[in-house]
Amino acid sequence: MKVKTILVSQPEPIIENSPYFELIDRQKVKVDFRPFIHVEGVSSKDVRAQKVDLHDYSAIILTSRNSVDHFFRIAEEMRYKVPDTLKYFCLSEAVAFYLQKYVVYRKRKIYVGKRTFSELTPIIKKYKTEKFLLPCSDVLMPEIPEILDGLKVKWKQATFYKTVVSDLSDLKDVYYDILVFFSPTGIKSLFENFPDFEQNDTRIAVFGSTTGQAAIESGLRIDIQAPTPETPSMTMALEKYIIEANKKK
Repeated sequence: MKVKTILVSQPEPIIENSPYFELIDRQKVKVDFRPFIHVEGVSSKDVRAQKVDLHDYSAIILTSRNSVDHFFRIAEEMRYKVPDTLKYFCLSEAVAFYLQKYVVYRKRKIYVGKRTFSELTPIIKKYKTEKFLLPCSDVLMPEIPEILDGLKVKWKQATFYKTVVSDLSDLKDVYYDILVFFSPTGIKSLFENFPDFEQNDTRIAVFGSTTGQAAIESGLRIDIQAPTPETPSMTMALEKYIIEANKKK
């Protein structure tokens, strides 16, 4: 069956040259963006209940922009003056760059990984005497605690924000040829919003093995998967599938 409409379960890209917009132009398909999940901050009271005192930590591990936003939000709520000596260990350059929203970048001790958490570990390993705080979501990749435990560093995980299912009730009678998912929570959101969802001719695209596993466990048929050696990005995987599907008569 031909592909004409796609729903991506993420916010619309804010950059003009997004690969999704190029996909729309090249393949003449309609692509809508709608977050199936969103983030809500927990209160400083909830953070204290996790036995977290920000004064106890000399280093912060930041894995996303959300972790940056909510660390500084909680710091403000707790009336904690972030010291100039605090060390920031950022998962990627994008996260580190985002820190400039809150601190004068050149005056801070900021250490940056390349892209994955395992690539950040050699840097963390050099600072074993620090006490690390990992402000994160209630949904954390299991390998992160395993890696930190393996480094034998002093660290604590604390939930500063939660991933929450979005209300999608307005989409009840809307049909798309392809639904695109990037996390197990997105799959969960689909079925929480539409318990009677039946896939039928809807194609399901998933990014990552954990998302794929969640889709299979929910009884979905996966039609498009990324990343693969041939299609390392979701847009590449979608375009490859669309070209094949739409050339058929």
